[in-house]
Amino acid sequence: MAEERVIRVLLVDDHQVVRRGLRTFLEVQDDIEVVGEAADGAEGVERAEELRPDVVLMDVKMPGTDGIEALRKLRELDNPARVLIVTSFTEQRTVIPALRAGAAGYVYKDVDPDALAGAIRSVHAGHVLLQPEVAGALLSQEEAGGGQGRGNALTEREREVLALIADGRSNREIARALVLSEKTVKTHVSNILMKLDLADRTQAALWAVRHGIGA
Repeated sequence: MAEERVIRVLLVDDHQVVRRGLRTFLEVQDDIEVVGEAADGAEGVERAEELRPDVVLMDVKMPGTDGIEALRKLRELDNPARVLIVTSFTEQRTVIPALRAGAAGYVYKDVDPDALAGAIRSVHAGHVLLQPEVAGALLSQEEAGGGQGRGNALTEREREVLALIADGRSNREIARALVLSEKTVKTHVSNILMKLDLADRTQAALWAVRHGIGA
């Protein structure tokens, strides 16, 4: 049986003590490897492009390029890393902008080590990590923008792909489930985002759940 692939993680936080603590949490996990660190958003983008990690743990409040701007730059570069925002209770208002910028979810800075490892595994598997109140706020904003009627433009195949996105499936997994090539799935995903006027898979998954498609 093939050995399970290790999840490669990049830490981006301007506090060295926080990075050291996160690394200590994660080094005891057999399936997680910290491949690098960065002290601000700009360096984080550079390191993400250089190291191509699976998951980035990203602080929001950093000098210079903050976490939200770094997220936008990673999306512009089409970097495939899943970004997990690390925030505090007092920074809750920054969560929705971060999710709209492309984050796959968030954890609080006082997160339990086991919960942190679980969150990394979850976003790496394609899932979206949201508290109910944040999901509700995102969906309310999307609905206020008239998103519901846009679903009529989706083809039957695109709705099937969207349902699997909502279930947390990767493009490879969707391709296997629907007996399609990954290139075809990627095209379907692009069409879905365009037709629904959404920025990324996170928003697509939320849209699908809100409108009864998939999970």
